[in-house]
Amino acid sequence: MFFNKFISYLVPTRGVGIYTDRAAVCSTRRVDTAFPRGAWERGIRLLTVMGLLTISTISQAEITLVAVASDFTKPMTEIVAEFEKATGHIAQLSFGSSGKSFAQIQSGAPFEVYLSASEQYPLELEKSGFAVADSRFIFAIGKLVLWSKTDNDVDDKGEILSKGGFKHLAIADPSHAPYGVFAVEVLKNLGLLDKIEPLFVQGENIAQTFQFVSTGNAELGFVAFAQVIDTNTGKIGSGSGWLVPTNLHSPFKQTAVLLKKGAENRAAIALIAFLKSPTALAIIKKYGFGLPD
Repeated sequence: MFFNKFISYLVPTRGVGIYTDRAAVCSTRRVDTAFPRGAWERGIRLLTVMGLLTISTISQAEITLVAVASDFTKPMTEIVAEFEKATGHIAQLSFGSSGKSFAQIQSGAPFEVYLSASEQYPLELEKSGFAVADSRFIFAIGKLVLWSKTDNDVDDKGEILSKGGFKHLAIADPSHAPYGVFAVEVLKNLGLLDKIEPLFVQGENIAQTFQFVSTGNAELGFVAFAQVIDTNTGKIGSGSGWLVPTNLHSPFKQTAVLLKKGAENRAAIALIAFLKSPTALAIIKKYGFGLPD
């Protein structure tokens, strides 16, 4: 009540506090505002305290730089929006292949948190001293899909791989992209690698791999389920696809780690904790990822 009255006093309406007639201008008499001097002083003190609290909150917020696997682009964007809303901290995201981010971290890139599509890279960073010991954890279980943008091209058992009829198959570069590694494993386990390898179109990461298929540069390709899921139904949203059974490739344990450069950054530490929160887990599940045990 007091604050509303105080603010209304600061912003006069209908000429309150100002005489517009000639006699008043000549005499420069004060207007009786009916606002006690003590209340005025209390209002000034209140605004001062509010300003200090605002400055204090801003000064406590920090920024963290995060390397994120490309397949996690959509869920991580949503998670960070909720994280920033809840904590006031800021997370700046850099998306790319897990292997390339791994190499950049080893070369001194200023990342403070690392979300990999594979558990291998965070483990190696921890062993080599680039990551905080015992900060690794699995945040999601990835899922691989053989996908075409064309309806009915890919059957629900992936038999198109053995039947043929396509000229190009897109996969992420297996030299540094976990999705490419798992795609190769699938083809090996199906006994089709030698037959299909000449048809490979390799993307720098899973984002570019998806682009090859979605633009028609490759008729089909191995992409992330999160890239093609309809979050309303939990199924493939467009085109046609085969959700690859998990027994055809190694466990797809997507792993996060706090890097040494972020060990003293409250935003980095808070983000690691937030990834384990019910809010984050709900978003991860929405995009088709499995949740860790």
